[in-house]
Amino acid sequence: MKRTSFANWPCSIARTLDLLGDHWTPLVVREAFYGIRRFDEFQQELGIARNTLTDRLHRLVDEGVLEKRLYETEPPRYDYVLTEKGRDLFTVLATMSRWGDRWLAGEEGVPVVLHHDACDHDTTAEVVCSACRKPLVAQETSMRMGPGYPERLKRRPDVRRRFGTA
Repeated sequence: MKRTSFANWPCSIARTLDLLGDHWTPLVVREAFYGIRRFDEFQQELGIARNTLTDRLHRLVDEGVLEKRLYETEPPRYDYVLTEKGRDLFTVLATMSRWGDRWLAGEEGVPVVLHHDACDHDTTAEVVCSACRKPLVAQETSMRMGPGYPERLKRRPDVRRRFGTA
């Protein structure tokens, strides 16, 4: 069954989910942060079917999240290395980890701890306002249409209600 593409939706969450929305893709990216670079290593660490891994790696390369680097010519073999765009997904994965630690960890505790090497402390992800540096919480945050919101949708009553401009 073909899934609906969210790539052109006027929503960055939907567009991100279009890329990362299956359960294997974020795990492939997570493994890249652990230092996994080669196809066989990804396959072994994740226990993922080779055809599924091939599809996910191709998509991540096509989207500029990973870069293929030739490390052997006969036969051709590649490392898959995080690009700047891929490295920027760290905050997404760290925030997902924090949520999972809070709501899904068992009595034995969290499965993985983030350690901030720069200050030598264990830590968790925290989303803060880029202007005032205070924690960003839903109750104190609203959504507004940005400059990229499609003009054709701005006048619709449901859209105006969503953004409080009705």
